[in-house]
Amino acid sequence: MLQCLILELEMVFSWLNLLAKFGFSDITGIDYSPSAIQLSGSIIEKEGLSNIKLKVEDFLNLSTKLSGFHICIDKGTFDAISLNPDNAIEKRKQYVKSLSGALNVKGFFLITSCNWTKEELLDEFSEGFELFEELPTPTFSFGGRSGNSVTALVFQKT
Repeated sequence: MLQCLILELEMVFSWLNLLAKFGFSDITGIDYSPSAIQLSGSIIEKEGLSNIKLKVEDFLNLSTKLSGFHICIDKGTFDAISLNPDNAIEKRKQYVKSLSGALNVKGFFLITSCNWTKEELLDEFSEGFELFEELPTPTFSFGGRSGNSVTALVFQKT
């Protein structure tokens, strides 16, 4: 049985649907907001996706019961934590610690960020994770230079 943890539910319903359709039988979606969990629950019920569990959880203070996942997907949570004006550096370190506790060894972490470059993310997740793959994202050019407005990486827990 493959287990998957989804962070920040309101941002990743396409992931929930896709994983359910690909046969993941144990998908857990978390959000710190009870209203987001309630909204997500009504959508999941409407879609008939019975293999998805929803929990109100703060990823920085994750319950020890949320562990053993094969995949963790983040599309915005790390960005939001990074923008916190109160001790963002320490909160980013706590995020990596929580992620490490949630994932199995050799588990995969998929992150999409609009605030961090590939190089910066490699640095942030250098302890306990290695780059598995960089996913293609749209590029733009300005002033003779090319870049990406979004970074999408897959890490593997070592």
